[in-house]
Amino acid sequence: MTEPRTALLDPAVGEAMSALSAAARRGLGDPALAELVVVRASQLNHCAFCLDMHLALAREHGVGQRQLDLLSAWEEAGDVYDERERAALALTEAVTVLTDGFVPDAVYERAAEHFDETRLAHLVALVVAVNNWNRVMVSRRVPPGGHRP
Repeated sequence: MTEPRTALLDPAVGEAMSALSAAARRGLGDPALAELVVVRASQLNHCAFCLDMHLALAREHGVGQRQLDLLSAWEEAGDVYDERERAALALTEAVTVLTDGFVPDAVYERAAEHFDETRLAHLVALVVAVNNWNRVMVSRRVPPGGHRP
């Protein structure tokens, strides 16, 4: 494996990314759901560093092991996830994997049924923030295990 690159970010960029992440989490107001979203995006982006960190945080916020185990197959997991969680995960995937160049209206509208306008904006911001972090960590080849609480 290639060695991690030493400089992750200019401190001002790291602070801005951290501020976006923190604001999005506060505005969403559901730490367990936030961790499900972050873990799912990190799975899609193959970010081992973020998965390692956020799986631990998800457990701390009360996300059950069954939900974590089945997250990569959430659409097929029956009642393991409620409708609100399913809507958030669908939006997470649509924003993370922009293969068609846009988020389908049906996915956005489904999320809008479960989140008011402000919380929906924070959910989208959280997905954007974690995608930023994933891309930094993957591009810099940062291995799992180096995070600080």
